[in-house]
Amino acid sequence: MRVVFDEQHAARVAAFQVWVNVGSADERADQAGLAHLHEHMLFKGTAGRGPGEIAREIEAHGGEINAWTSFDQTVYHVVIASQYARLGLDVLADALRHSAFEAGELSRELEVVCEEIKRSEDTPSRRASKDLFATSFQAHPYRNPVIGTEASVRAFSREQVLGFYGEHYTPANVVLAAAGDFKEADLRRWAEEAFGGAWGRPRSAPAARPVEPTLVSPRLCLRADPVKEAYLSLAFQVPPADHDDVPALDLLAMVAGQGEASRLTLEVKRRRSLVNDVHAYAYTPKDPGLFVASLTAQPAQLEAALEATAGVLARLRESPVPESELATVKALVECEAVYQRETVQGLARKLGYYEAALGGIEREARYYERIGQVTPGELRDVARRYLDFGKAVVTGLLPPGSALDEQRTREALRRAERPPANPNPTPTPFSPSGVEGGPSPAPPRDSRAEPATPLRLTPLAARRGDSRTVVTRLSGGGAVVVREESAVPLFAMRAVFPGGLRYETDADNGLTSLLCRMLTRGTPTRDAESISRLVDELAGSLSGAGGRNSVSLRGEFLSRHFERAFELFADCLAHPSFPEAELLRERALLLQDIATRDDKPSGLAFELLARTLYRRHPYRLAVSGEAASVEKLDAAALRAYHDRHMDSSQLTLCVVGDVSTDRVLALAEAAFGRAGGKARPPPEVPVEPPLEGPRQALRPISKAQTHLVLGYPAAKVADPWRRALEVLSTVLSGQGGRLFLELRDKRSMAYSVSSFSVEGVDPGYFAVYMGTSPEKVDAALAGIRAELARMRDEPLPAVELERAKQHLIGTHEIGLQRNGARAAVMALDHCYGLGAERFLRYAEEVTRVTAEEVGEVARRVLDPAREALAVVGP
Repeated sequence: MRVVFDEQHAARVAAFQVWVNVGSADERADQAGLAHLHEHMLFKGTAGRGPGEIAREIEAHGGEINAWTSFDQTVYHVVIASQYARLGLDVLADALRHSAFEAGELSRELEVVCEEIKRSEDTPSRRASKDLFATSFQAHPYRNPVIGTEASVRAFSREQVLGFYGEHYTPANVVLAAAGDFKEADLRRWAEEAFGGAWGRPRSAPAARPVEPTLVSPRLCLRADPVKEAYLSLAFQVPPADHDDVPALDLLAMVAGQGEASRLTLEVKRRRSLVNDVHAYAYTPKDPGLFVASLTAQPAQLEAALEATAGVLARLRESPVPESELATVKALVECEAVYQRETVQGLARKLGYYEAALGGIEREARYYERIGQVTPGELRDVARRYLDFGKAVVTGLLPPGSALDEQRTREALRRAERPPANPNPTPTPFSPSGVEGGPSPAPPRDSRAEPATPLRLTPLAARRGDSRTVVTRLSGGGAVVVREESAVPLFAMRAVFPGGLRYETDADNGLTSLLCRMLTRGTPTRDAESISRLVDELAGSLSGAGGRNSVSLRGEFLSRHFERAFELFADCLAHPSFPEAELLRERALLLQDIATRDDKPSGLAFELLARTLYRRHPYRLAVSGEAASVEKLDAAALRAYHDRHMDSSQLTLCVVGDVSTDRVLALAEAAFGRAGGKARPPPEVPVEPPLEGPRQALRPISKAQTHLVLGYPAAKVADPWRRALEVLSTVLSGQGGRLFLELRDKRSMAYSVSSFSVEGVDPGYFAVYMGTSPEKVDAALAGIRAELARMRDEPLPAVELERAKQHLIGTHEIGLQRNGARAAVMALDHCYGLGAERFLRYAEEVTRVTAEEVGEVARRVLDPAREALAVVGP
């Protein structure tokens, strides 16, 4: 067994991943779904640990354990506080080497997998992906879904499972990837003790997989589907992961359809408004894969959207991309290596992938070397080599009213392949005509691109304890929070204002959602395209976010771009111009999001719960709004909200990362030091009266599963009993929680079951969610209510209390590894009056929670007379 590792100490966390080189493409016809089933069964008990004990032990020490299965690998992973790293590795090794595969547990887990299959059948994107691979691969096993089918899964016997395990789970077929806060000498000793010695069979040569023939003509699969928008994919055969063309294909996909400045986004989505979403990617697994452009669109625009998408790809074959455009996407690829270093699990995944999938971690350096070598001419040559419309695959889920058929599809591809009379292969030059007044805009990306200098990654040495937080007031009244953390050369910004859904009414519901979309769509000195291109040039991200209690702008960038990134962030935050053309575009996209809610039944269930639980308070409203209210929103409404509720006097700005506090404060004072003078007090928010009895709402919808949410009025963010409620929720949820063990592990009622505590500035709610088969609904509700009654009526055992507290503390640390996560929690806590450094006291606050307090909270919140039930399904 090979071990690859990266010792680094940015956070007190360690990640371990076991990569087993077997996936669904290694299965025989009678084994469809068997690799994925092992992902489930390895957590169902060993010779020394009973069912549920694996997850409970990891969670009791503040960790998380899970797994995933692909066509080529099965991966088991743990992330845990570094003081318990040895234990996490031991548990992972026990699961891998000594799983019991007990017959009763297998029978129950087969039912759980069938529920997972039903969940995927209710998800349009999963159905679209299934069609794409089944059409693209007709000889190779990539045509089969990783999860299998209900028929194949129900047919598995224990003997089949054990045979598959014995054949593939052997040391020579396994890679252990480790990253985080440990010493190399310790890891070497732990790995030898946990995985050394004789185990597994000698590795036999893997069976040869069938080879997919090269296409000689287009292959189409268009079918009617009860979706609210069409899902269409245009794909081409490409080589496997170890081929020398893969770096160029990755760059080609980024140029074509990744990010707001990509060609498909600018041309097909922004300029021509033909799609709701569009993106491109190169899927390059162990065997030959696919280059895919995928889109969603309204039925009436589908043919034009396909032709326009194909046209963008065709032009990439005709002319080389500009040097500056290629330099920008190269920098974005290289910068991913820096962003991956923010989390230990990201590092471990990268190590595991290169060693297990590509044969050695040294392949990473070769990949980035090739990225740097790709020229515009080579990119064009790669596009010509693989983007052949005469050998394309087109698949689509078509809603009622779609006129697209196979003949029209073939004609659209032929029209796109013919070059236009006056081809325009490069991005349209920037034009000031779309800017609403003001001085001339900044030059476009082509004239401002910085050279793509190689990134030099230094060891991560800084611990969080070395950081310092500064909180100050600006002259205009706003607050600035700065926390210097130099572990990685990155920084994150989060600007927060009170507001969001709390400030909306039925008449303007959706206003803050639309406003947040528009924050980066134009200022007096920049139009939307120049903003998107500059964000890419700075190798960062920038977007607005509207929630139930706040409105915010968030950005993450490389530290070397701090000055320019801060100026862009400040411009978008303080001076959005809400240009009419962009407003019409974003409003149409938001309306389409609203129209497709029925395609996401779990989201529908939570929206139905909000409308059932709240009758007066704005929390009853949908965050994205309703069609009737959104259609009436205009630039004047957005501008009025921005003036009244996003003045610099109301601002909380948090900057976290590799920055200079003095420079942050100086730039913040210059940008936000003067109040606009139009700020208004918060609107009066209606108070929600107490529930006078249980409520219930049903939304009939034709799906494979029924989605239940059982909710109760609960805590505010400032309530002192909030931590006790979090502990209560953790006792119930997680893989070691009561709901998971009783309703999923023991009774196979669901794949997904969990509890949530959703706090607000005003009272939020506590809820339990489950997706289950329609015939199991009554039993599921009875089971949920029984577990909630136990929380109210029975003392909480000390061992469960301690597990829940340790799990909360550990996952809190894991979740705050990234600068962006820390910036968000610090900004929001300061905005809500809780203090910017409250996150540092989290462990202390949770540790103080007692079993008696959890019982009191359970009786206070989980009152059957104050419950609301939302049911979405058949």
